[in-house]
Amino acid sequence: MSTVKDIIVKKPSDEEAETCKNWPIWNCEPSTFNWEYTEKETCLLLEGKVTVSDGTDSVNFGPGDLVIFPKDLECTWHVSEAVSKHYNFG
Repeated sequence: MSTVKDIIVKKPSDEEAETCKNWPIWNCEPSTFNWEYTEKETCLLLEGKVTVSDGTDSVNFGPGDLVIFPKDLECTWHVSEAVSKHYNFG
């Protein structure tokens, strides 16, 4: 089972940022919800602030962050500022 310690948060290279622009956009208002990743997700936050926790640890990310969520991660999303992100599964 993956944990939030397996989440990668980094600033994307110019090439990675260009690739992300071709992906769909997902928006979410401030909220808290549980989520289970059945496959890897890569996303680029355009705006918003998020804390993801697994009950033991947590990770924060915001605008400009490239975030890679591992498969088999069960977590809780705490969206403190409305999110807009490009995302890709697989």
